[in-house]
Amino acid sequence: MIKTEVIRRRKLHEEVASRLEAAITSGEVSAGERLPSERALMERYGVGRPAIRQALLSLEKMGLVRIASGERALVTRPSPQALVGQLSGTARYLLSDSDGVRHFQAARLFFETGLARHAAEHASDEQIARLKAALDQNENDIGDAEAFNRSDVAFHYQLAVIPENPIFVALHGAMVEWLTEQRTITLQNEGADRRAFRSHRLIYEAIAARDPDRAEEEMRAHLLTVSGLYWQAREGG
Repeated sequence: MIKTEVIRRRKLHEEVASRLEAAITSGEVSAGERLPSERALMERYGVGRPAIRQALLSLEKMGLVRIASGERALVTRPSPQALVGQLSGTARYLLSDSDGVRHFQAARLFFETGLARHAAEHASDEQIARLKAALDQNENDIGDAEAFNRSDVAFHYQLAVIPENPIFVALHGAMVEWLTEQRTITLQNEGADRRAFRSHRLIYEAIAARDPDRAEEEMRAHLLTVSGLYWQAREGG
């Protein structure tokens, strides 16, 4: 017996967006070129202006076009940042409850322990030197909460760029944004900056020694400590 499957009827703007997306991904319209005017698109697809505008907004969210008032939509090349940026609204919703925060902490743990291991195995001498410079700046910033926060992020950023994969860099930036509350709360603990720096130093030393197991374990210990301090503060003790 054939299983019943409901075919969803697309809205007009979804159909238009799909066709424009196909034109862009096929190379019919290349990055840097402008799409036809709204009126020309209305005539091409036989739809009204609202459908065209909604379709263009959908493509803008996908990072496929850039829209400016009074100009035809410009075709752009999607970036990892645009891809990850689409998740921000969902991420903020998930972070609104404790389970969501724990899931993101676990994701960060998985992500950054992998980065630390990769760095120990593959980082060039130049990349390790940049990591050391970030570590030195982090030490110099102890006692200045705002500056320490920046150099803390910068240290972890250097690990994200080592694989030379722009998606990892975009994910790092997203994690920084999504877990800002955690970073702010944990660094308010007395001596938290010194403890964080010591953890960073141990991570660096393991990477510089080309010891992936130790690098992974030091990163794991660091992030678990940060998470623990966060929940201690959140739960009042």
